[in-house]
Amino acid sequence: MTEITATFTVESWDEEPIAEVDGASKLTRAIVTKSYTGGIEGTSTTEWLMSYAADGTATFVGMERIRGDIDQRHGTFVVQHVGRFADGAATADLTVLAGAGSGRLADLTGTGAFKADPSGTVTLRLD
Repeated sequence: MTEITATFTVESWDEEPIAEVDGASKLTRAIVTKSYTGGIEGTSTTEWLMSYAADGTATFVGMERIRGDIDQRHGTFVVQHVGRFADGAATADLTVLAGAGSGRLADLTGTGAFKADPSGTVTLRLD
């Protein structure tokens, strides 16, 4: 097992409301692109579904396809996100989806976490 750490920068964020109901939590869908440096060198596209509570916190799920290099191995892989936004930061548990990659990252599996705050860090434990 290998642990990698990378930082990311959000390059674009396109969020739209879905299924709006008066008096209920706000549901939104966001398409987000990021660039990675460090243990991952590359770019990604994520689709998140989010539910915002009245207190400003949110719960979200998402799928992210990352394209780039890990340890000089080039390809793509998909990461599932299950997370929460509170106190100005988003945190999530990550799972690399087996069989969803390509190139030299096709067989990648593992778990990890990310924290989206001003530092934008992601840690993956990879098999």
